Amino acid sequence: MRYTTFGRQTGLRVSEYALGTGNFGTGWGAGAEPDEARRMFDRFAEAGGTFVDTADNYQFGESEELVGKFVAADRDHFVLATKFTNGASPQSGVSRTGNSRKNMVASLEASLKHLGTDYVDLYWVHFPDDLTPIEEILRGLDDLVSSGKILHVALSNFPAWRVSRAAILADLKGWAPVAGIQVEYSLVERTADRELLPMAEALGLGAALWSPLGGGLLTGKYRRSDEGRLTDLKAVIHTEDTDQKTAVVDTVLAIAEETGATPAQVAVAWVRERADRASTPLVPIIGPRNLAQLDDYLGALDVRLTAEQFTRLSDVSAVRLGFPHEAIAGVRDTVRGGSADRITLPAVPVA
Repeated sequence: MRYTTFGRQTGLRVSEYALGTGNFGTGWGAGAEPDEARRMFDRFAEAGGTFVDTADNYQFGESEELVGKFVAADRDHFVLATKFTNGASPQSGVSRTGNSRKNMVASLEASLKHLGTDYVDLYWVHFPDDLTPIEEILRGLDDLVSSGKILHVALSNFPAWRVSRAAILADLKGWAPVAGIQVEYSLVERTADRELLPMAEALGLGAALWSPLGGGLLTGKYRRSDEGRLTDLKAVIHTEDTDQKTAVVDTVLAIAEETGATPAQVAVAWVRERADRASTPLVPIIGPRNLAQLDDYLGALDVRLTAEQFTRLSDVSAVRLGFPHEAIAGVRDTVRGGSADRITLPAVPVA
């Protein structure tokens, strides 16, 4: 296991994988029993993993409680991250959901109690609520940093324009800086390449990448059975509903045959290689439901794709960047002194 700082704006050192613990517990009706969760945590720690990611609503609080028990023996060794926004139960109601200062403070206090600690290393705003002003969110988080209850703040599942504005506001106001973002990213979900990851690289933010296996699609298992998220969790699901996704799975399976690795290891190896090529740390969040799945993720640490294999996977999974990126590409050569034939500019009327 290698280590990196979480973004260029912090000295927070994290393992190259974060252990996602949404499957720790069975409160959702699907997940790992406590003993299996303990085995996964111990194996992750033995492999050198230090970055553990949970949320107040994972398994309706059971995930936080289990994680708290697991880190208790050496709390300061681990980088512990949790989230708030959605409420810890389906009956949370309007006063216990959203990103208001009221819910932020109440949610953190409940999380600290579940986790059995007096601070968390990284506190995520789980989702934008489209109601709370970003100034209120940032000011509330800054107070919690000042109190020592959280060390770093970050935004999960926020659009790029909101993150950019938050980062600038925090800088101008002298509030706790935004340390990073959390986004879905895999060979079948690369739309973060349009704005979110370029923004993170430009601003020096860390980026935690969830669902690197595309909800299990990239393992190839759904070609044999629908058992898994499709039937159990019924969330964060990808299916072969486009020709491109089918082509991506075909390519992953072909490269797995070439390398002798499993399809899951090939898919995660591509994300790791993508991370190595970035100018700011990108950290995959692995979310195993059992020890065998965790071992598959850990096996990817030893998989090395050739340049040709990486390119094949990158090309087959690439998404159109759309406007304005494609328009910019159309004039780039002209702006840099290339052929003026590349684009016809409209005439500018002269007064």
